[in-house]
Amino acid sequence: MSPTKADRAPVILLIGTVDTKSDEMAFLRESVEHCGGTALVMDVGVLGKGGFTPDILNTEVAAAAGVTLQQVMETGDENTSMKLMADGAALIANQWYLEGRFDGLLALGGTMGTDLALDVTNRLPLGVPKVVLSTIAYSPLIPPDRIPPDLIMRLWAGGLYGLNRLCKSALSQAAGAVVGACLARGVEHDPRPVVGMTSLGSSALSYMKKLRPALEARGYELAVFHTTGMGGRAFEDLAQRGYFACVMDFSLQELVNDLAGSCVSAGAERLLGAGRAGVPQIVAPGATDMVDFAAWTRCPERFAGRPVHDHNRLIASVCVDHDMRRSVARAISDRLAEATGPTCLLLPTGGVEQWDRPGEALHDPEGLKAFVDEMCHVVSPDTVFQPVDAHINDEAFVQAALQVFDAWVAAGLVPPGVIDAQDERRAA
Repeated sequence: MSPTKADRAPVILLIGTVDTKSDEMAFLRESVEHCGGTALVMDVGVLGKGGFTPDILNTEVAAAAGVTLQQVMETGDENTSMKLMADGAALIANQWYLEGRFDGLLALGGTMGTDLALDVTNRLPLGVPKVVLSTIAYSPLIPPDRIPPDLIMRLWAGGLYGLNRLCKSALSQAAGAVVGACLARGVEHDPRPVVGMTSLGSSALSYMKKLRPALEARGYELAVFHTTGMGGRAFEDLAQRGYFACVMDFSLQELVNDLAGSCVSAGAERLLGAGRAGVPQIVAPGATDMVDFAAWTRCPERFAGRPVHDHNRLIASVCVDHDMRRSVARAISDRLAEATGPTCLLLPTGGVEQWDRPGEALHDPEGLKAFVDEMCHVVSPDTVFQPVDAHINDEAFVQAALQVFDAWVAAGLVPPGVIDAQDERRAA
């Protein structure tokens, strides 16, 4: 979360090319101040000095990347130049945020500035207010895995060259968005440890409906992430930062999506964050029988003719072939083998999501058998492996997960829950 101090106005780090956009950056700084904030300006331009002196000079940005501004200019390649400035800007922004020097970030740019801004915003923790004002906002040019899960993006309409009423409106609204985010009501402190969980909504995977009250009764707060790309990215980011006391990663179709080249992906690092950070993880292969695709496009050619479930007009899922299911089993095993902390794989042998039950669109008992057989064969000896004779949405699966969790708490692998004394009195 943002470290906004109660005794001062929010400090916003503004990033842009002061050499080519001095008027726009100056207006943006004034807009932040008009909204009640204080602005710090970082110049990432490489063509020289602008119309005013920024708080972080472009020479400092280049130095943070290990080069001089002159060396950046002499690359002779605008792409290489901007990559170097992106490296420096990201390092400075991350360090300054850790030192508490600013509370939110607002970056301005066309394709070049947006490219740089994505690198910088991805370096900041989830929950830090971050806004990008871009001429390519929401464009398909931007790959999903480069978009921070909590990024606010606004179209910089009519602002490519010079100030005008449309441009000023976009600039002032972006300033209001980032200052407003920093001034938003703070979240009250909660002493309960947080359990991170993944799921694919409540129609395909429903275990969280029973696990949430059970975990809360044990003194834990549950955070459930929707595994449709951005949800998985947020989950992985928090897991690798050690935010969770334990994770229950029960929805892995983003991993399948990534292997199949689907746009509904959390990136190549899925199922690695918690393990690399040593966070205790209970894992199950929920929804690993299907690949998601945009419902308004064609089904992936590889799976043409396979059963399809149309969830809505945005997303649909196709049942993968048996070879793919075996590949997914191997990928799960390989990633869990990298874990440095307690790891348990629960394998529900009766099915991995609601639509694979008998009579449903994705029912494929032979495919499930292929997956289970491969999983049993390839699972790493370092992973605690526990087949569960049930469907993932059955009560027996919930109880198996709680049994592992309770054993880890008793063994001191997961910190104990915190039950408020007032809640105890109410329950009594």
